[in-house]
Amino acid sequence: MFKEFRTFLMRGNVIDLAVGVIVGASFTGIVNSLVKDILMPPIGLLLGGIDFSNFFVTLKGDHSLTNLKAAQDAGAVTLNYGLFGNTLLNFVIVAFVLFMVIRQINKLQRPPKDAPPPPTPEDVQLLREIRDALKAR
Repeated sequence: MFKEFRTFLMRGNVIDLAVGVIVGASFTGIVNSLVKDILMPPIGLLLGGIDFSNFFVTLKGDHSLTNLKAAQDAGAVTLNYGLFGNTLLNFVIVAFVLFMVIRQINKLQRPPKDAPPPPTPEDVQLLREIRDALKAR
């Protein structure tokens, strides 16, 4: 039973999925902090002290509020495109890390280039012999 389970796990798709889930869950907090605390403040500073989390459009409510927290506390309906940008940057970082991890796993799972090809199954070999015999007639 262990042999079948090991064969199932070594197919690649299951490993890719497991790595994706584990790395995605593990890096969520780290990536959120990286984007919010390290990447976005210098970018905002370069753009004149802008806080991306406060980019929003008020759809319904007081349009004079300039702070997202104040607008939400006032009960305004807002479209928060600044928070969406932060989330999008989080996703790009996680996706890149996953890509690199899965790429390395796939490199480790490749058979060596000078390995002999696997033997042909008997039923395929029998079908080839029948095909060759029919061609010879």
